[in-house]
Parts: sequence; C-alpha cells; structure tokens
Amino acid sequence: MSKINHYVSLIIGLLLAAISFNLFLAPNNLVAGGVSGFSLILGKIFSINESLFIMLSNIVLLFFSLIFLGKKKTKNTILGSILFPIFINITNYIISLININEIELIVKSFFGGILSGIGYGLIFKSGYTSGGTDIINQIIEKYFHIPISTSIIIIDGLITLIGGLTFGIETMAYSLISLILLSVFSNKTIIGEGKSKTLYIISSKYNEIKYYLHEELRVDSTDFEISGGYSEKNKKMIMTIINTKDYYKIKEALKIIDNNAFIATTNAYQLVNENLTIRNNY
Repeated sequence: MSKINHYVSLIIGLLLAAISFNLFLAPNNLVAGGVSGFSLILGKIFSINESLFIMLSNIVLLFFSLIFLGKKKTKNTILGSILFPIFINITNYIISLININEIELIVKSFFGGILSGIGYGLIFKSGYTSGGTDIINQIIEKYFHIPISTSIIIIDGLITLIGGLTFGIETMAYSLISLILLSVFSNKTIIGEGKSKTLYIISSKYNEIKYYLHEELRVDSTDFEISGGYSEKNKKMIMTIINTKDYYKIKEALKIIDNNAFIATTNAYQLVNENLTIRNNY
C-alpha cells in the first residue's frame, strides 16, 4: 500500500466514522465507547460541544502518548487525532439536512455500528489511528501488561455503562449493539475474519525481524528450521500471532526491514492459552 493509499484510506475512514457519529450515534445518544461516546455523556450533562471536547481530549492524550509511548508511536496518531473532530464538525452541517427520524432506533444502532466499524477499519488499515482511547489502551498495555483487547472491553464497556446511567438502560442496550457491530466490522474491514492473524516470515534479515517482533511489538514467536523445496537451502521461518487491527502496520514495517521477505498470513480463529502464544498484545 503506497503512502497516497494510506492517506486515502485514513481520510475515507475518518469521514465514514464522522458521518456515522453525526447521523446515527449522536442524535440518538448511542454511546459506543471511545472519546466520542464520552463526549455525548458530557454534552448531555454540561452542554459541551462534542467535536470541541474530542479535539481537546485528543490533544491532551497526544501529550500522554508522547511521554509514555514515545515519538515513533505518537506520529501515527497525530493526523487522525486532529482530523477526526474537524470532520465531525464539518459533516455535522451536512447531516443536519438529512432526516431519518422515521427510522426505528434499532435500525439506527445497526447502521451506526456498521458504518463506524468500516470507518475505523479503514483507519487502522491505513496504519494510523483516530487517537482517543486507543492511546489509553496502548499505555495500559505497555505499563500494566494488560492485553489490549481486555483494556478495550473494560474502557469502552465502562463508557457505555456510564452512558446507560446517563441516557437510560434501553439506550444502553442499543449502544451495545452499535459497539459490538463496530468491533466486528472494523475487524472484517481490516483483513477478513478473526481477531488474530498468524504470520509466517522467511527473511535473510532474520535477527532484525526478531528484534522488531520482540522489542518493538512485544509479541512472542516460534522458529522453524526449514529447507527450500527448489533451492534445497536451509533457512529459518518465524511464526508469530498478531492483533488483526495491527496487520497492515506490521506488514509495512516488515517490508521496510526486508523488502524481499516472504510473508504468509492466515486467520487464527482460536487461541488456546493465549498468554503463552502472544505476549502483551491481548
């Protein structure tokens, strides 16, 4: 994926997420986790402008990212963090011209979750993020060694629960529908089925790739001694399991290390004893 394609994927993803927020989620108080969901809660209690709150929150979280995660991880978050609230503000004027009041709330929750999921999937696929709670999840993973998938459930679940206390249990039920669909469709958009991917890597830069996997990504790996069927040369193959949403970012990083590396990818549908298979990535 070229740099231009990365930016196109990011822009389209941010637009879809912003449209979903303004058209389906915000008007119906559907708190599907994240800073944007929390902005609806504070907007209800304190009459705070949602896009302004998201912008200020993202700026604060960017400083935390710089301090706790470093420049390298922060640079892929800056663009999405700034553009997302801007797109929410811009699309708000367009959405105000569309009337979907006659549509049932359950249908709105479905479409809100699906459209947001596709949007966030494209954002992750581009190698960037929209900031917000993604930063918090990475900090928790790095310093408290709590798997990212667990922290996502805890943080987004807590925000949705607070939304239920603010807007009512019925609205919380519809919010959960949006949140579940958001998660499912973001994973599908990134690369097919499954929350995990298994990578098989053969490279002449074996040590550099091992260092990247262990020290940069903090994921474990398994090594195999193999022999080329045609060349009959002995080589080493690395097998590792990664989070689906990180697939494109990791693939691009591996190609930078060795543009001639052989990389095969399969879905990891089920992990038994995940702690032994994947370290600090879940």
